[in-house]
Amino acid sequence: MMKFTKQNFFFLVGGMIIYVVDIGVDFWVASRYFCQGQYSWSILTLCFRGLSSIITQIFSYEWFKNDWEGTDTGKLKLVFLVHLFHCGVFIRYWFALKYGCQAAFKQTSIRGASEADPSNFIQKQAIDAVTDINMLRVFKAFLETTPQLFLQIYILMEQGKTHFYQYAAIMMSFCGISLSMVDYQISLRKSLPDKDEFHVLSKFTYLFYKLLTITSWILSISLITQLSVRISVILLIFLWICGFIWTLKQHTTFCKSKKMEYLYRAVVGIILIFSFFNIKGRGTKVCISIYYATHTVVTLGILFVYLFWKLSIIKEICFTIVSILTILSLVLGIIFLVVYYSHFHPTTYCRPQARSDEVDGVAGQKDRVKHARFQNFLMQ
Repeated sequence: MMKFTKQNFFFLVGGMIIYVVDIGVDFWVASRYFCQGQYSWSILTLCFRGLSSIITQIFSYEWFKNDWEGTDTGKLKLVFLVHLFHCGVFIRYWFALKYGCQAAFKQTSIRGASEADPSNFIQKQAIDAVTDINMLRVFKAFLETTPQLFLQIYILMEQGKTHFYQYAAIMMSFCGISLSMVDYQISLRKSLPDKDEFHVLSKFTYLFYKLLTITSWILSISLITQLSVRISVILLIFLWICGFIWTLKQHTTFCKSKKMEYLYRAVVGIILIFSFFNIKGRGTKVCISIYYATHTVVTLGILFVYLFWKLSIIKEICFTIVSILTILSLVLGIIFLVVYYSHFHPTTYCRPQARSDEVDGVAGQKDRVKHARFQNFLMQ
């Protein structure tokens, strides 16, 4: 098991600060739109925030129930009330800061010692607490932050006017996506013993691969939304249905209950609209190739359709600049993708199990809930 370091602790504190600032920026942007009479933009901004918060609270509480199974029910009722008021993530940050401080500043992990050893047990608690937060932040990144980025870029293209709060929202979206991606991979490699350490160069390669491909796709969707909101909505719904069906065929076993499993698959379907998501930890060379080849074809198709169908407004939205940025970010994103998978992506996904039917978390195996949860939540 890797060690939870002081650097990890400071990154955790920084992540919490950005999480709080992001909430404040969202409400600030929504209030500015409302004051300007742009009620639809204000409502959409708050809807993205609300949907993301509801889903993350549901998953967070469900994980608390799984981890605290058989403990004091009064404690769970209090946790439920906190999640009901959308503050569940702050409880998780409290536990992460508590265990992280002990692991980074007060405990020394003994190499080769068992997990029952007090020092290594604290290390594991810290890593598990941060891992849960980072899983929730991945949900938030694609349920709220990425749609917010799309919305703000679309508004800029639609209005042609720029305000400071719009740039603030876009910058916070990029920061949120970047941190959630990198922190996720760090937690993944700390939690699964056979993962290699995530070095600086691999972090940047992975970050640019994700950010550039997502940016290209968001610019493409923004263009087609300018062309027709109806077509854009139909396209997004169609992509979600395709992602959801693919997830169903993977027979995921991330959650203990069937209802939560279907919610998880629906969320993965949303994530797949914007970025590739590996949900089974298997080799996905064919799937990821098809995914980004399709994105490339659709992106080029949107640019050609826009070029020949809407010539009259090309100058108004700086079509040339947007199209260059779209193609450039797509090409660079694919290059970083190839470099990452060729040189930095670990080939081993998880520790071999004693029995093949014990890979997925099973009710009653309380001591393996944490490992199994992350083991079935693998994103390349």
